[in-house]
Amino acid sequence: MDKDLRNYLVVTAGYWAFTITDGAIRMLVVLYFHLLGYSPFEVAMLFLFYEFFGIVTNLVGGWLGARIGLNLTMHIGMGMQVIALTMLTVPDAWLSVPYVMAAQALSGIAKDLNKMSAKASVKMLAGGGDESKLFKWVAVLTGSKNALKGAGFFVGAALLQWIGFRGALAVLAGMLSVVLIVTAFLLPSGVGKMKSKPKFTQVFSNRPEINWLAAARFFLFGSRDAWFVVGLPVFLYSVLGWSFTQVGAFLALWVIGYGVVQASAPKLLRRSRQGGGLGGSTARRWTFLLALLPAGIALALGQSWDPAWVLIIGLILFGIVFAINSAVHSYLILAYSDFDKVSMNVGFYYMANAGGRLAGTVLSGWAYQTHGLEGCLWWSAGFVLTAALLSFRLPDVSHGTSKAAGA
Repeated sequence: MDKDLRNYLVVTAGYWAFTITDGAIRMLVVLYFHLLGYSPFEVAMLFLFYEFFGIVTNLVGGWLGARIGLNLTMHIGMGMQVIALTMLTVPDAWLSVPYVMAAQALSGIAKDLNKMSAKASVKMLAGGGDESKLFKWVAVLTGSKNALKGAGFFVGAALLQWIGFRGALAVLAGMLSVVLIVTAFLLPSGVGKMKSKPKFTQVFSNRPEINWLAAARFFLFGSRDAWFVVGLPVFLYSVLGWSFTQVGAFLALWVIGYGVVQASAPKLLRRSRQGGGLGGSTARRWTFLLALLPAGIALALGQSWDPAWVLIIGLILFGIVFAINSAVHSYLILAYSDFDKVSMNVGFYYMANAGGRLAGTVLSGWAYQTHGLEGCLWWSAGFVLTAALLSFRLPDVSHGTSKAAGA
């Protein structure tokens, strides 16, 4: 087997294992603390530090990866996630809001160190000049990750119902510890490490296309989390009367399907690529299409239709279009990046991603508590429209001009 392909598969496997724990811990916290009597806004606040420290981590993590190597930052992230999972196994009396926020902060740092490291590693392992290979590898990594995050939602909800909150956390921490040890032995050292030590100020991109893409990413992911993080699971549980396992299974299937579409994006967009390259024009078309969906779901919920079927059909359509948008963005950040600065550019880009998730998470709790699920959806539509307008500043990628070719 080709050495780069082998290392890519190891990185992907480690990312998969981490992602299962990330999806599971999110579902565990949302459902368990709702069961303890927390309001939707209070549940959202538990994720405040998770998202905030994700912003900080992406800013610092890319710079750190360029200095010490991406494999090391990935394993640091895994270790921190094990600690975060263990922290939540304490008795209920200890689970105050500040304590849980601190544990979630650690989990947020871990998640973004792991994500930045895995995705930046793809650029290094795919090499320069082959845009088709790069798009395929990043789409498979990102799509499979989202499918596994969906599995994590189900695992978290099912474990909560079967063995309880603390038992679930212990199982997840043990699994990730084993993966950390195995991948540490299999991966070479120094992946993504720059020959010269970069200055911290270099993490801020001076390339306009990366800055505009980061701004669009902020609103794209804020639009999803504005209704998906708190509003949707609480609505399914408290309004539609679904059980924990049903909520977890439904959200898991949605995220798995979303990941499958994302991994298939290179094939789905092949015609667009043959027509002049993938880039800003592709991002604009799909983002404007996405803006119609949360607005349409909100309008449908206002009618006398069955809300369960409205959400099921609406989520399927939203997931397909959102997955293609996300795949295009994930490719563009690597395609726009200089080969030797990829970890810092990816870190900067995912800082914006984490900022959007933070805004969407807080908004999800506040909007649901004040305006219900329909209010969350209208905020989501506004965020998507903003992302579409920002995409007008994104150029297309061509083999002759792309910095991704290693120039």
